[in-house]
Amino acid sequence: MSGRARLALCAWVATLLTACAMLPLVDDVSWLLQVAILLGIQTIVGAGARRVPLAWPLTVAAQLLVTLVLLTLVFAREQAFFGLIPGPDTFQQFGTLLQTGTDDVGRYAIPAPLSDGIRLMLVGGALLIGLAVDTLAVTFRSAAPAGLPLLALYSVAAGLADGGGRVWFLLAAAGYLLLLLAEGRDRLSQWGRVFGGGPRAPGEQSAGGAIAPVRTGRRIGAVALGVALLVPSFDGGLLSAAGSGVGSGSGGGGTISAVNPLVSLRDSLNVDEDRQVMSVRNSSEDTQDLYLRIVALDTFDGTAWKPSQRHIEDVPKTFPNPLGLGADVRRTEITTTIAAANWYAQDWLPMPYPATGVKIDGSWRFEPVGRTLVGDHGQNTRGARYTVTSLDVQPTAQQLAEAPKPDPALVREFTQVPESLPAIVARTAREVTTGSANDYERAVKLQDYFAVSGGFRYDTQVQVGSGSNAIARFLRDKEGFCVHFSFAMASMARTLGIPARVAVGFAPGTPQPDGTVSVGLRDAHAWPELYFEGVGWTRFEPTPTRGSVPEYTQSQAPGSDIPNPDVPSQNASVAPSDSASASETCTATQRRLDGGCASESTQAALGQNDDSDWWLAPLAWTLGALALLALLLSPMLWRLRIRAVRLGAHGRGDADATVHALSVWQELTDSAWDFGISPEESQTPRKAAARIVRLGRLDPSAADAVHRVADAVEQVLYAPSPRPTAGLAEDVRRATEALRTAVGRGTKLRAMFVPRSTIRVVWALSAGWAALSARALAARPALRKPWGQHG
Repeated sequence: MSGRARLALCAWVATLLTACAMLPLVDDVSWLLQVAILLGIQTIVGAGARRVPLAWPLTVAAQLLVTLVLLTLVFAREQAFFGLIPGPDTFQQFGTLLQTGTDDVGRYAIPAPLSDGIRLMLVGGALLIGLAVDTLAVTFRSAAPAGLPLLALYSVAAGLADGGGRVWFLLAAAGYLLLLLAEGRDRLSQWGRVFGGGPRAPGEQSAGGAIAPVRTGRRIGAVALGVALLVPSFDGGLLSAAGSGVGSGSGGGGTISAVNPLVSLRDSLNVDEDRQVMSVRNSSEDTQDLYLRIVALDTFDGTAWKPSQRHIEDVPKTFPNPLGLGADVRRTEITTTIAAANWYAQDWLPMPYPATGVKIDGSWRFEPVGRTLVGDHGQNTRGARYTVTSLDVQPTAQQLAEAPKPDPALVREFTQVPESLPAIVARTAREVTTGSANDYERAVKLQDYFAVSGGFRYDTQVQVGSGSNAIARFLRDKEGFCVHFSFAMASMARTLGIPARVAVGFAPGTPQPDGTVSVGLRDAHAWPELYFEGVGWTRFEPTPTRGSVPEYTQSQAPGSDIPNPDVPSQNASVAPSDSASASETCTATQRRLDGGCASESTQAALGQNDDSDWWLAPLAWTLGALALLALLLSPMLWRLRIRAVRLGAHGRGDADATVHALSVWQELTDSAWDFGISPEESQTPRKAAARIVRLGRLDPSAADAVHRVADAVEQVLYAPSPRPTAGLAEDVRRATEALRTAVGRGTKLRAMFVPRSTIRVVWALSAGWAALSARALAARPALRKPWGQHG
């Protein structure tokens, strides 16, 4: 087996062993067999392309094309031309499957069922990683950088599986080590037989090979792998639990990255099944405002709301005073005991807001701006039992209406909106709040616009989409659920200069006979929080039929014109409606006693997108344009490749002299042909060289180069013992440059993009077809029995 073939085999094995790290993610292992087969075909195609040989871009392109065809055959056969050739419908099917797979990843806990979408993600991802490894390790003969895509594959699997496990790390490391050893053996073999000590028995020396270096390499690799496996047993090791936390070390510093908490929610919650997430016991008799807040999304980039990157610290015994809360605002301290389900694994700790203290075991960190707790070193809420003390803040409408201006720095941070935000958002906000005397009145009018007077409909099946136009589309269609309502109100408040953010967590659950409150999946919720100096971050509820409307938004401040939702407006009709409103179809009693109305997912707005297929048409046109461009440039690419092969490295021994001389002579005559000097096959090399010099109007230096090549050809053809001639490739390059200088621009462009010598491809195909036909005709009589002969 050649060195490159051995490297290709080791790259296939390394990718397959690393892909095993994804086995814990799903409950079916059949996808790994598909990866092994398809990856093997991809590897064979790469080996064949390198053997031709093709240039590395063409080799990678051939492997990519075969990979696309294989994925089409497995996942989109019905949408392809002739069941094999991908078209626009094929890419649309891929997009649909990937979207379905993404939804399934959010819907199911690990191990997830192996749906078609998840299968495509696993198989397609492994094939792309395998292609990267094959390209780096085999095509470029650089195995060390090939560890980067392998590391990426292992890291994704280990991250999703909440720790990769030593077995999977051992397999991935063994595959990479095997790849490094194969490359080392290949490099050593290029220097000839490596001395491996004196033979111990007759004939042992004939085995040759890199015996000692390979044996030493294996020992070093084994020792390094053993040390790597022992490292996790020490504190702070790369693979230990301490390495997966959000903080830095065990001190009080560190940061928490802007990871969307909705992703962690959908990793644990199956929105199709209403399961109990937490059991809550509260010291307050009134639980209708018992919202459990997970995290605040305070950064809006025009596509999504997400938490900012914040500094985190050790959990204090007593939390600092809530930002902006004045001493004159009424508050009541309450104690809440929470027991999370054993299956509910959330990185953020659900708590009432604003919490003033928490008693919980485990490794947790405190983020002071959002007043949230986040798990450190892989800590989550699975089976957690904890007690939270918090404040039930009860401001009056007058206090909110008379709130002074907040700190300018806070206003700047929490009123930022992206330039891509459609103008209709700010325009609608101004229209809705016309005539308001203060920010409180504006906030309540926004809330009532969504919940009461704006004609919005609560619908969990809506497909509003995502992106910079998602809010504008929601304002136009007026249907959605909590994510849409909260995102829209917070965005509109920011355009009015009111500091705003979005909170994610759970709405009040269902009271139980034993005095506890059951919080289920259907209670997952999102709501806006607006900042008022003297009160702090204040909850609003714009989503109709969900949660509870705060009391401080139902009373009118003196001199305000805020409509009271409990009192019909003068323009409202008192006649009965033909159909029940959205609020009437799901009463508060039904929400409390029946566990909720329609199933709601906090992720649905992110996963559903009626514009999700917008990229398919541009992708199809782009691929078509690239294919057309490749077709137009194929003569030039073929010619460049042939020139590189002919003038490239050849053997320099006497046995190789003939091959090398004839190759460079063929290149010289083809180059002259490209510039308009057609070859004369009947002429001797000396006469052909004189003809090229004369018709090409070559200078003396280039003419001498042409004649030296012709002399070398005659020497290998007629001399009894051909000898190699040095510098022939350089002579051909010098003559070719002289031919290019002597012609006009049009001839130069034609020689580059449409070289005449590419007709040899057609001649070769024609000759091959003729030979094949001749063999078929010659074999046909042998298949017949002579007349009169019977079996």
